[in-house]
Amino acid sequence: MTIAIVGAGMGGLMLARTLHLHGLHAVVYEREPSRDARGQGGMLDIHSGQQALREAGLFDRFLTIARREGQDMRLLEPDGTLLLQEDTPDDAPMLRPEVDRADLRALLLDSLPGGTVRWGHAYESAADGVLHFADGRSAPYDLLVGADGANSRVRALLTDARPEHLGQNAVEIGIPDIDRTHPELAAMVGRGNYWVLGDGKSLSAQRNGDGRVRIGLSFYHTGEDWFATSGIPFDDPAAARARLLELFAGWDARFTALIAACDDTIVPRSLTTLPVGLTWPSNPGVTLVGDAAHLMPAVGEGANQALLDGAVLGRALAAHPQDFATAVKEYETEMFERTGAAARMSARMQEMLMAPDAAERLLAFFQPR
Repeated sequence: MTIAIVGAGMGGLMLARTLHLHGLHAVVYEREPSRDARGQGGMLDIHSGQQALREAGLFDRFLTIARREGQDMRLLEPDGTLLLQEDTPDDAPMLRPEVDRADLRALLLDSLPGGTVRWGHAYESAADGVLHFADGRSAPYDLLVGADGANSRVRALLTDARPEHLGQNAVEIGIPDIDRTHPELAAMVGRGNYWVLGDGKSLSAQRNGDGRVRIGLSFYHTGEDWFATSGIPFDDPAAARARLLELFAGWDARFTALIAACDDTIVPRSLTTLPVGLTWPSNPGVTLVGDAAHLMPAVGEGANQALLDGAVLGRALAAHPQDFATAVKEYETEMFERTGAAARMSARMQEMLMAPDAAERLLAFFQPR
């Protein structure tokens, strides 16, 4: 029985690892030409997903790449007022450690037998138990698992639902080797999460494992066409920095200094989400994991739910290796309930971020912790 996984993200790789532990073989088809073809993004807050890593026999190795100090939190207002500062003790439990997405992906990839991931296979379509790829190649399957992210093409086999714009657009910038190049800004950002909210915008800064600080500049209550009208010339980094500084005029000079210090990697991101509580009629030959199944606002749940998806589906398939229909239905029943609750929580957090008094609401949310 052939299990084909489309997409080598967290959910797809965790599924392949779980199946491997149970003696079941799967093939992961990934459109990227190699594991190092592109950067994998920033840091992940891994909390509930730790359970999946334990079950996969990867938790001890995860602890070697996780950053306890990534749990630090600083929350400020645009005028520089510090609302909250949480510094993690050296002996604090690793409840929500940060881990570099690239490191976690490498951990999962290295846990799989050679040849499990077939690079350079861009999924085009599937029909009658055959996968078709963009370059004309094909491959058979008995079960197809779409792990192909927010803009999943496999999703269309199960539902007409499509991601909808969240009313938030973001610009990602960064400062490389910040401890050496801008030690004063490094000290300001600290070791973990640095948030400034107000005026319908936010600035978030976060250290990466390679010494780079990734900075997200978010603009709330903006539409899908906002980048076209924002006046940010993304093809001219110096002019883009200047325009971003204009958009944050009036903010404390320490915050605008982060923008001024960024390098030439300036990336627009239009944020979308799938409907909260999305479900579909069970199909014994196709299912979804991760963002393909339940794309949520980027508030810390996506990667965790994807890891859990892979573990839960893998266990179900191991329990019913000759009955994919039962395994898929068992997985989807659990997944719909679990991720529906996570999506509702994420939507509430997104509402806080978009509120006029976002900083005060987040302060009230975090203080009991």
